[in-house]
Amino acid sequence: MSTFGYIFRVTTYGESHCKSVGCIVDGVPPGMTLTEEDIQPQLTRRRPGQSKLSTPRNEKDKVEIQSGVEFKKTLGTPIAMLIRNEDQRPHDYSDMDNFPRPSHADYTYLEKYNLKASSGGGRASARETIGRVAAGAIAEKFLAQVSNVQIVGFVTQIGSIKMNRDPFDPSFHHLLNTITREKVDSAGPIRCPDPNLAGGMVKEIEKYRGNQDSIGGVVTCVVRNVPTGLGEPCFDKLEALLAHAMLSIPASKGFEIGSGFEGVSVPGSKHNDPFYFDEEKQKLRTKTNHSGGIQGGISNGENIYFSVAFKSVATISQEQETADYDGKPGVLAAKGRHDPAVTPRAIPIVEAMTALVLADALLIQKSRDFAKSVTH
Repeated sequence: MSTFGYIFRVTTYGESHCKSVGCIVDGVPPGMTLTEEDIQPQLTRRRPGQSKLSTPRNEKDKVEIQSGVEFKKTLGTPIAMLIRNEDQRPHDYSDMDNFPRPSHADYTYLEKYNLKASSGGGRASARETIGRVAAGAIAEKFLAQVSNVQIVGFVTQIGSIKMNRDPFDPSFHHLLNTITREKVDSAGPIRCPDPNLAGGMVKEIEKYRGNQDSIGGVVTCVVRNVPTGLGEPCFDKLEALLAHAMLSIPASKGFEIGSGFEGVSVPGSKHNDPFYFDEEKQKLRTKTNHSGGIQGGISNGENIYFSVAFKSVATISQEQETADYDGKPGVLAAKGRHDPAVTPRAIPIVEAMTALVLADALLIQKSRDFAKSVTH
């Protein structure tokens, strides 16, 4: 499906080489100040052609608000946003008409729909995520106004080069408390906040790009100032919604939250997060945060943090022995313009999907709070 969310609801449209991509966002509260300038920064962070670490496709990705906003105020009606595809080269894919790209969606889309987009990846292309990022920028502004929610993603791994993200290491939690988008972007196009590793990550991507190959990585994301009570047990637990959102992003292959897989080897006596009373905030908090800010599927007010694994890009120019659609063996050397690593550009997409999950969850909880207030 191309629609995500219940109350704060986004529907995306468009393919890699059609005339435009975009989205319709429903459920945005009326009266919120909103202009293209609120949305453009995240689209610019996502756009291709930023550096030699990304695809050379040159798109401006300028957003145009089509409806739902008047005199810089949201009307409470659906907000349509359009981003034009200006650097289309569908002919780049003509040589691949006979071959399904290994580990891409060509074959599965054909099996499902009995046809597929003839150029690029169609809806499986990362161009589809532009609508998500535009919608996420609105969700983020709403969250910031309501609760000063801060969402920051950053690269913690490229290939075998890995930053410390040990959930039991206090220095990692210090990073989660202090990291900002400004610090992330100041690290250059690699967007890794560890200066001792950033250069090596760049060289790792350049190595694979030089071999007409690709390499994967990990994006870690932290959310601060999350209100308590978000998440809908049992099937819409907050971490389940975040996992759904992250694994819907193209090329994502793994998700872990809080202590994740590291937590299985730690006994409960050390893994548990003891409570204490915070005099300043006048509320219960936890001394540690191995839970990743969510307990029982509901936010507890601590930082939410998680990591998303992105596979190596499927479309590479290196020759690969494979088979055509008729099953005949052959060799495919894919053409077109593709990222040697999607991980650095995935950051605003991860942030956007996080914002969409939380904005929807917050509106659901606000609805419950209101219903409770008028029935008691």
